[in-house]
Amino acid sequence: MSGLTESTPLLGRASLVRPQMFWRAGAILVTLGMVAGAFGSHGLRKKSGITPDQIQAWGTASNYTVFNGLGLMLVSMHPRFATHRFAGPAIAIGSVVFSGTIFALVLARDRFKWLGPVTPLGGSFMMAGFLSLAF
Repeated sequence: MSGLTESTPLLGRASLVRPQMFWRAGAILVTLGMVAGAFGSHGLRKKSGITPDQIQAWGTASNYTVFNGLGLMLVSMHPRFATHRFAGPAIAIGSVVFSGTIFALVLARDRFKWLGPVTPLGGSFMMAGFLSLAF
């Protein structure tokens, strides 16, 4: 492995990516996911025209936001992956795109129909980010 040790980041220290960024981004995602989940459980149900499927989709997006936030926080603490140039950004961006498009589609489906095909791209980024940690 060309001189890498358990404490050496995969792509060097020259990166602008810092563990504190992952930690903060993760904490923000966890908070946003919790707020979205609370809104989905209370405020969204009161909105006219919201279907049970939309509420379920909202819950999925909220859960993924929390899980990815926790994942980023864990990545930030790992000596080998805390400055990984791909994993953290891919997880963070993927989470925002995946969950954000679902939130937008639930709240304003008619205005944002074009976001439907974008949602899987966010999911693909999340998966690629976590998968990159395996290698």
